[in-house]
Amino acid sequence: MLDLDLPEKDIEILPARKLAARVAGVYIAENDDFETHACDALELDFRGILNDYHAGYTRRSGGREPWYPRGTEMRNERQITVIAPDEMAKVAALMGIAEVRPEWIGANILLDGIPHLSMLPSGTLLFFKGGVTLKVDAQNGPCRIAGRRIAERTGMPDLDAGALLFPKVARRLRGLVVWVEKPGRIEKGEDVSIRVPEQWIYGA
Repeated sequence: MLDLDLPEKDIEILPARKLAARVAGVYIAENDDFETHACDALELDFRGILNDYHAGYTRRSGGREPWYPRGTEMRNERQITVIAPDEMAKVAALMGIAEVRPEWIGANILLDGIPHLSMLPSGTLLFFKGGVTLKVDAQNGPCRIAGRRIAERTGMPDLDAGALLFPKVARRLRGLVVWVEKPGRIEKGEDVSIRVPEQWIYGA
């Protein structure tokens, strides 16, 4: 007999909600390196931030995609990195250093006002007052490359230890990778409306 029970009876579904935030800083990597520098505004099209290191319709697969041979061309869902100041302060404390600057880890947008920013689910929409819309793909997993840059910039005596420490302590604090759903211009100080979709845990 056909089971007509609705899935909502067995799965807890959290309702959608709206949040508010502010752009505390914007950053771009205009050279052949992931490290960014602060600027007043970002210009975006469907490739991401114009002239940024991570811009592009596609990218090459790496260690994050072990299901593809390294270097496979794939959709670029990692166009832009968004982080939060409170999470960076926590990472710095766990690493025993004074600060982790957005530039050192290649961040593009510093977003203030969202508790647990890195836990926003995939599909969350970021509506910027100036007209840009960004869509969350996933959490940004911390890596040793960014960890080593932090170690270099803060003068850690053991660079290899610093490179390994960052992925260990920054898990679920590293921010989000997002892609451009609606292009335009993002300015420092801009207000952002955030729409979190319904959430559930798939446990079949």
